[in-house]
Formats: sequence, structure tokens, C-alpha cells
Amino acid sequence: MATLANYPDYSLYANAFGFLRQPLNFSPMESDADVVITGIPFDMATTGRSGSRMGPGAIRQISTNLAWEGKRWPWKFNLFNTIKVADCGDLVFDCGDAAQMCERLEAHATGLLEQGKAMLSFGGDHFVTLPLLRAHAKQFGKMALIHFDAHTDTYDQGSKFDHGTMFYHAPKEGLIDPHHSVQIGIRTDHCDSLGFNVIDAGTANDWSVEQIVSTIKEKVGDMPVYLTFDIDCLDPAFAPGTGTPVCGGLTSDKALKIIRALEGINLVGMDVVEVAPSYDHADMTSLAAATIATDMLHLWALTHKKADIKY
Repeated sequence: MATLANYPDYSLYANAFGFLRQPLNFSPMESDADVVITGIPFDMATTGRSGSRMGPGAIRQISTNLAWEGKRWPWKFNLFNTIKVADCGDLVFDCGDAAQMCERLEAHATGLLEQGKAMLSFGGDHFVTLPLLRAHAKQFGKMALIHFDAHTDTYDQGSKFDHGTMFYHAPKEGLIDPHHSVQIGIRTDHCDSLGFNVIDAGTANDWSVEQIVSTIKEKVGDMPVYLTFDIDCLDPAFAPGTGTPVCGGLTSDKALKIIRALEGINLVGMDVVEVAPSYDHADMTSLAAATIATDMLHLWALTHKKADIKY
């Protein structure tokens, strides 16, 4: 007799628990996953509109729209025939305790990386990248950062927990090398006192994808790379559901083309942050984030499992 388990679920809305319909696994260190998805429902460090704590759930929910394709266009291979992905759900911490969140996230990430697993993390606000960088630096040493954002997040003012200061502290802690890091889409006041290479939004919109990618690859070289994407890098026309929207950003098409063309970088970690679904319209911001995250997984597979890919 047929049961529900006998039928593949291609619904665009039903049973959207794990990202891209991957099974939830609350013991990821014991799994055989290559990449572990972790949600971080934290937005206490935001300086704009709150709500990105709901981002991980929104990204998972809308990812059902991407899960039905065997081969996700325009990639030429089936992702889940190439790598194993587990979604371990959301990091648990006491609501309101930012210090505890940092400690638990760093410990969680450190444990996964020590097991040889990679991470794709969903914020939450962008501050969550700092404890993630601390964990990755233990495993890979000083890294290059590829950073998509409307803001540099290199500001030295603000509290200990502030989503505009992570990349001021990260170089000073020896986690990243700003001279080998690239920030794309910046369109707020900034200076280059720390040495970051900035492709501002006006330049990024004028340059071709090939020019942008060539610059990124030249700067990061063969260093281990952490890729972080703040969804407000996209213009609010494509991503209204975020805490600090800024006009004049990238299109979702251009951002995706850049990510897809980054084959060859030594990608070791990645995150997508700052989706605030309460300000979204028709799930378009969450869909953009889920698509970016899916392309990041394909890029990771090309970097680490290319010999296993069957086209």
C-alpha cells in the first residue's frame, strides 16, 4: 500500500522545514554532511529596523521554490548528487543574551569545522559573521573576505555588539587580511583606512561582471576565502525586506552572475544575512537570499568536489 513517503514532494509550500528540503539534523557533527546549514535568529546588533531574527525561517520556507529542479539553472550538475547537505536548524541561545550567542555560535562553528565540514549560515543581522570568522580563522588562519553590502561595516563607533563594526574588529583580531579582501556594492560613507578594496555600487553597476570578478580574484589570490552577503547589497527594488535599505544597489541578476563566476577561489565559509521578512513584499527578498545561498552551495561544490561532478 502506498504511503505519503512514497511520493516525492515538489510542492512550493508544503513541509518546508530544511533548506532546499534537506532533512533537519540536530546532530550535524555526527552526520556525513559536507556542508551544514545553520540559522542564527539574532538581530540585537542592528542599528536600523529589527526583524532579521526571522530571516532563517523565511529563507528556508521560500527555498521550496528552488528545490524541485534536479539541476538548478544555469548550473550543469545536480547539487545533491555531488555534495551532502544537512540543515541543523537554528542556533539556540537565551533571548537577549548577545554574549552567549557569540560564545555558542563560535563553539558550534568550531566543532563543525574541526570535523572537516563546511558551513553555510543564515542571519540574523550581520554581526553574526564576526563569531563565524573567529571560528573559521582557527581552522584556516587569516582569510580574505569577499563582502557584498551597502555598508563597509568597518566603523569604529558603536557598542561591542554592533552590525556595523565587525570588519573593523576582524582585521585587528587577525581574522582577515583587508588588503586581500574586496567589498562590493558599497554606497554609504566610507574610508579605506584599513586597506579594504572597495568596488562601490556605482562602479559595480557600470563595470561588467567580468571586470568585477577579475578584480576580486586578483585581490584574494589563493588565500582561503570567506564569502558574506548582506542582502542590502541589492537595490531595495529587488530586496526591500531588510533593516537598512539603501537605493542604488546591485540587481539580483548581477549579484548572482558575480557569485557564479567566482569558480577558482578557495572558498572555505559563507553566509547570507539581514533578511527581515516583515518588511518584505511577496517573499522577494527571501527568494533572492535563498537563490544566492543555493548558488553559494554550487560554488562550494565546484571548489571542493569538482572531481565528483557528473555533468
